[in-house]
Amino acid sequence: MIETDRLTLRRVTAEDADFVFDLYRRPEVARWSGAGTPMTHRDEAVARLHRWVDRVAGCPGAGFFRVTVRATGATAGLVLLVPLPASEGIDRDDMEIGWHFLPDAWGNGFATESAQAMVDRAWAYGMPELHAVTHPDNRASQAVCQRLGMTDLGLRSDWYDQELRAFRLDRP
Repeated sequence: MIETDRLTLRRVTAEDADFVFDLYRRPEVARWSGAGTPMTHRDEAVARLHRWVDRVAGCPGAGFFRVTVRATGATAGLVLLVPLPASEGIDRDDMEIGWHFLPDAWGNGFATESAQAMVDRAWAYGMPELHAVTHPDNRASQAVCQRLGMTDLGLRSDWYDQELRAFRLDRP
C-alpha cells in the first residue's frame, strides 16, 4: 500500500472487478482508454484483471493500483506503472505510467498526486525512465504529464499500434 497526503493506493485484486467495470463502463472514461469503447458486461472487467496480472508478471515494482481518498474512503480511480506494449515491428522496452479516474474525482489533482507516487515508485525500483501515452485530444491527461515534468515527444506510433501523444520522464 502507498499513501500520499490525500490518497491511498493499493494493488488491484480480483475483488475489484465491480470497480473496474464501473470505471470502464463510462463513455467519458473509456473514450481515452484502449479502443475507446465502454465495457458493457462485468465479465469484461474480470478478463481485463486477468490480463493485468499477466502484464506485470516478472516486473518488480509494476502494478495497477486502486486510488481511494483517505478523508472519505471513496474510490477515485486507478493509477498504473506497467510495461508499455511496443507497436508491431518496433523494438522497445519501456515502462508506462498512466491513470484513469471516475468523473466525480476529476479536477481535484488526484491524477497528478497518485501519478507522482508511481514516479517515486519507479525511481525506487531503479527504472531509468517512464513514458506516458495519451489520446491526441486528451488535454487533461497531457496536463498531468506536464505537471509531472515530462517531456512532450509529440505524436508517436511506437506503442499500442496507434498514434498517440507521448511523454517521457528521465530518472534524475
